[in-house]
Amino acid sequence: MTAAAAGALAALPGTAHAAASRYRNPLVEQRADPHIHRHTDGHYYFTATAPEYDRIILRRSRTLQGIGTAGESVIWRKHATGAMGAHIWAPEIHHIDGAWYIYFASAPAESVWDIRIWVLENTNPDPFKGTWAEKGQIRTAWETFSLDATTFTHRGARYLAWAQHEPDMDNNTAVWLSRMANPWTLTGPQVRLTTPEFDWECIGYKVNEGPSVIRRHGRVFLSYSASATDHHYCLGLLTADADSDLMDPASWTKSPEPVFTSSDATGQYGPGHNCFTVAEDGRTDVLVYHARAYKEIEGDPLNDPNRHTRVQRLGWHKDGTPDFGVPVADSAV
Repeated sequence: MTAAAAGALAALPGTAHAAASRYRNPLVEQRADPHIHRHTDGHYYFTATAPEYDRIILRRSRTLQGIGTAGESVIWRKHATGAMGAHIWAPEIHHIDGAWYIYFASAPAESVWDIRIWVLENTNPDPFKGTWAEKGQIRTAWETFSLDATTFTHRGARYLAWAQHEPDMDNNTAVWLSRMANPWTLTGPQVRLTTPEFDWECIGYKVNEGPSVIRRHGRVFLSYSASATDHHYCLGLLTADADSDLMDPASWTKSPEPVFTSSDATGQYGPGHNCFTVAEDGRTDVLVYHARAYKEIEGDPLNDPNRHTRVQRLGWHKDGTPDFGVPVADSAV
């Protein structure tokens, strides 16, 4: 970070924790929609979207910074024809009931925008070994554009949150929530938690997508990404009381302004599709996301490969809500 950039960043309100980030960024170049799972074996497991949209990759490290130089394995490739043959997007890796699961989006090779959510399972204790079995498509209420699934547990129940287009709605995607019968099957009602309504959610496309959940201070926070995937991409936030019924949309309060946006001061643009993890101390919360180091893009942003994975400390306001700060500048720490 240059002295000028550091000074500009320090001058921004509520971002001291970002300025003091000790991570070297970008963490992994040309890896978008990053997901990091810290496992009980002491390792961080990393997966993300590759710009060729043709495979699922996996890295492992005992430190967050080590993910950047860790070896990368291809654990699954797209099909040559038929289902799961195109647009392999936004994988997430989770460990559930003794098995590994990867949730990802894909489309048939012959109809590349008919994107749906799919699941892989590996029962080997080591996800780099064993076999990744295709458990099939997660069936939602409609056969429409759907992606960005994430799963979490709360008060003994497992949930899936994801983005999907609702028929007859004037948007691209909203964020939905359902309970799960098992890691690849939904059960019960599916409720809409947020749909694009504010101007900052509707630039280029009307998008709410990429949900991620963190539970702290007696509340459940669900972040999501909004607008097109250029420099307008940003994060919004929903908040629910931990004792409330998460399946009741009225339990959730939506922040009227984005909580994480592009920064001219640090030269980072389109921050989004985040997840949350913790530092090696097991206590410090860490924000994981992607961003570009430039604002202007030629052609379709989806064809630009330079959405890089980034990490920085997640702060907390005095009222117990997350302080995302601003995306940190490139560094060589």
